[in-house]
Amino acid sequence: MNVLRNSVRLLGNLGEDPKVRRFDGGKVVAHFNLATNEIYRDSHGEKQSETTWHRLVAWGKQAEIAEKHLKKGSEISILGKLTNRSWEDKDGEKQYMTEVVINSMLMLDKNSN
Repeated sequence: MNVLRNSVRLLGNLGEDPKVRRFDGGKVVAHFNLATNEIYRDSHGEKQSETTWHRLVAWGKQAEIAEKHLKKGSEISILGKLTNRSWEDKDGEKQYMTEVVINSMLMLDKNSN
């Protein structure tokens, strides 16, 4: 049952190329946004589409794979967990961000090799 705790599965398209940073000591991190789309019919029977954006974080080997194979528009499926972080901006205001840290990733584009 522990596998089900804080588990996120998403299928969507990248809204930007991954932004990769390398740190002293060899750590690598990639940040990128994923759009998921939901299509439904409203109360009048009209088809509606709603896009939700998710901030993704990949570390280590996953970040290197993202850097090498992913680009804006790439379709991927991910399994990860939600994390929250906060900081103070230059005006002293507290800022919050929720991100999905990727545990595994499946590239769905045929030309992602």
